[in-house]
Amino acid sequence: MLDRIIEEAPRFFTYFNMIFILKAMGTTLLLTALGCVTGFVFGFLIAATRATRSKVLLPLRLLLIAYVEIFRRIPFLVILFIVMFAIQMLIGNISLFTIAVISICILSTAFLSEVIRAGMESVPRQQIEAAETLNFGFWRTQFRVILPQSWKVILPPAFAFMVMFIKDTSLASQMGVIELTFTGKSLMNRGFSPFLVYGVVLAGYFAMSYPLSLLGTYMEKRLATARN
Repeated sequence: MLDRIIEEAPRFFTYFNMIFILKAMGTTLLLTALGCVTGFVFGFLIAATRATRSKVLLPLRLLLIAYVEIFRRIPFLVILFIVMFAIQMLIGNISLFTIAVISICILSTAFLSEVIRAGMESVPRQQIEAAETLNFGFWRTQFRVILPQSWKVILPPAFAFMVMFIKDTSLASQMGVIELTFTGKSLMNRGFSPFLVYGVVLAGYFAMSYPLSLLGTYMEKRLATARN
């Protein structure tokens, strides 16, 4: 096995293969970034809406709770295929990358809304009541009182979610999205050793996720110091 890897290495580590792999890593990072940014934006809106006590918004709150509870419990691969078949029936042909982005945004919004909601609920109720007494209004209270304090609770699990999501995007390869895992399959189908190919794929995922994990650990320590 080692002899085969040594023999194939010069043919494997060519300029075009490396560009192929780097582009796939870029696609993986883009899927993760789009999912996390969208998840933070819509996750915040869901968490903030669920924090309201208005009777008028009760049906919307119940609908959002159902959305979060359902999609947090459905495997990502199932969401991918549900979105793919639903879009093909309703709209027609659409790029696989777009389908993957929509699926990722659906899942990340459900997960990150719970992370953000937990952060919001960590703020003492007395501070929120004090803001209401000062006529801050709901959204002003969110941005001026709750969010500045809740970041200390939100960021550590959010970073862990991002690292997890880099790995989960590999499932998009099952529907043909050319990300890192799909690239590994393509290279292996060209006759290269699975150990060589997936060793490089492993190194690629590690190179993407480990710095983010270190940043999350650093932020967690800094925020823990700030809380103390």
